[in-house]
Amino acid sequence: MTAHSGVAEESKDNLVDPKRARRTVFVLAFSQALSMTGASIVMLVTALAGAYLAPDVRLATLPLAIQFVATMCATFPAALWMKRVGRRVGFTFGQIVGICGGLTGYYALIDGSFGLLIVAAALLGTHNAFWGFYRFAAAEAAPPDKKAKAISLVMAGGILSAVLGPEIAKATRDLFSPFLFAGCYAAIAVLSAFTVCFIQTAALSKPTVNPSVASNDERPLAEIMRQPTFIVAAISAMVGYGVMILVMSATPLSMVDCGFEFDDAAFVIQWHALAMFGPSFFTGSLIKKFGALRIILFGIGLNVASMASNLAGIELINFWFGLVALGLGWNFMFIGGTALLTETYRESEQAKAQGANDFLVFATISVATFSSGALQNGFGWAAVNGAATVPLTAALIAITWLTLQQRRAIP
Repeated sequence: MTAHSGVAEESKDNLVDPKRARRTVFVLAFSQALSMTGASIVMLVTALAGAYLAPDVRLATLPLAIQFVATMCATFPAALWMKRVGRRVGFTFGQIVGICGGLTGYYALIDGSFGLLIVAAALLGTHNAFWGFYRFAAAEAAPPDKKAKAISLVMAGGILSAVLGPEIAKATRDLFSPFLFAGCYAAIAVLSAFTVCFIQTAALSKPTVNPSVASNDERPLAEIMRQPTFIVAAISAMVGYGVMILVMSATPLSMVDCGFEFDDAAFVIQWHALAMFGPSFFTGSLIKKFGALRIILFGIGLNVASMASNLAGIELINFWFGLVALGLGWNFMFIGGTALLTETYRESEQAKAQGANDFLVFATISVATFSSGALQNGFGWAAVNGAATVPLTAALIAITWLTLQQRRAIP
């Protein structure tokens, strides 16, 4: 076995078996849908459950913040561990952690324990770190010319979560009355259990057969991360996700401040979620046709359109269009950045390159989560949207820089 072939022997088989690759991408897409449905339930109910249990209402969002920090901290170790044990073991373990997190959250509501709710948030955040690699597993299973399409199809699983998440949350909110929201956490455990079963049917990469041989082909992480393409790929994913979280998190607060009802905010957020994942059915094809950089640029333009709508007025149409454009911008920037990232590492380097990228992404999400409420409460809706111009400008500069680098490299 050569050094270059050590990480994913099974994924090489997929290169000559399109039917097997398609089945694996389908399984990962459906698993992504189930996992993101659980995540959408968490986003809807965690702050409310926190307010229900917290000794001080100002601590209501602490569990959600802990969740994002846990995801950030677990991402890199999860990537390296899966290199040793393989994707199937890693993804199965991640879903088992999700079951534990859901059951802990259920018991926290039954017992009235805010401390246990924080533990549940940490477990669910760790769980999120593992299933966040489904998109990379799909790229590993797909033929080289279909990697971008495989990534986008897995992300399309989020469409189901946009519809199912809110409905399951509403259906299970009072399931164990008078213990509000306990049923929501029980539902997350059930979704994770189903995902464990589906993951077993996918043809996923095996662990490295001979780590000492594979390491001969590896470059230091710092060298990988210094590549202009890696820098732009990471910035695109970070900015796309960070701006989305920054604006989306503040939207319900701003709409309530403007006199809208909760149902109006829920309507806008649901359309936003559909816009995030709906284009995923064709984003990969667009990347193949136009290139990742052009798609990322289009995503930046959609984010600018979102800001323009949000700043143009406070009617329902402004919020609706702003959040739809924001979701579309996230899709093109995040999937474009992920596709670009797959061009920057060798097979033996994928674990640490992917782990580093997702660590940076979730670090950005954590900062955006903490900043969103502070900006909205301290300075208002205009400040939230104004703050988004800084990272978007940075992303535009980075893409311009990489384009010039590529043009200079052409003889």
